[in-house]
Amino acid sequence: MKALILAAGYATRLYPLTRRYPKSLLKIKGRPIIDYILEKIEEIEAIDEVFVVTNNKFFPFFEKWKQTQRSKNLVTLVNDLTWDNASRLGAIGDIEFVINAKKIEQDLLVIGGDNLFDGALKDFVSLAHRYLPNVSIGVYDIGDIKEAGRYGVLKLGADNRIIDFQEKPKIPTSTLVAMCVYYFPKEKLELIKEYRESYGGKSDAMGFYIDWLRIKEAVYGIIFGKKWYDIGDFRFYEQAKASF
Repeated sequence: MKALILAAGYATRLYPLTRRYPKSLLKIKGRPIIDYILEKIEEIEAIDEVFVVTNNKFFPFFEKWKQTQRSKNLVTLVNDLTWDNASRLGAIGDIEFVINAKKIEQDLLVIGGDNLFDGALKDFVSLAHRYLPNVSIGVYDIGDIKEAGRYGVLKLGADNRIIDFQEKPKIPTSTLVAMCVYYFPKEKLELIKEYRESYGGKSDAMGFYIDWLRIKEAVYGIIFGKKWYDIGDFRFYEQAKASF
């Protein structure tokens, strides 16, 4: 099994802090955000390699960061070859890029490089195995209907199957939101290519892909408890620094 950390964005909402420095390497309690994610991945015995996808602009920073790592897993950096926000591949584009570049044929766990959470990834993977060979995603109850509109908003059926999904709706109908945590069984990796080619799919927001996929076949949501921070702007970065 492989893991992929998405760290190729340009984090324009955190300018000037991230104008010349990658968001995933910003520090929380003296440690880079990505270190917390890598620590949780290490708890999953089935994972033998972690890919970190970044861009050409920030690649040297991640090379320096990698030299400090003592992870039990092999950590492989992947450069998506983009230089700026205008040329970015987006989340789904970067996932497809890494799958193709590294010829991934195993189950793939994908985590956003700006996600901080208390819940255990190993528990998420264990629950996702119940729904194989279908895709599972991490879900969080944000508890605020207005705040939910900043994310992909979803509804779950009795069996935890996603029965509705809307990307950043103006009028949210649920407080359940999609985290940037995904379990893609190996049998479903080709569907990313199908979405991108036949649908002409949008590449930036993963929610568009999940909505397309859940109409095509069953996709399941697994709720995380405790705390979750999606560090997209200064407000959430400061909240994470204060309380994570």
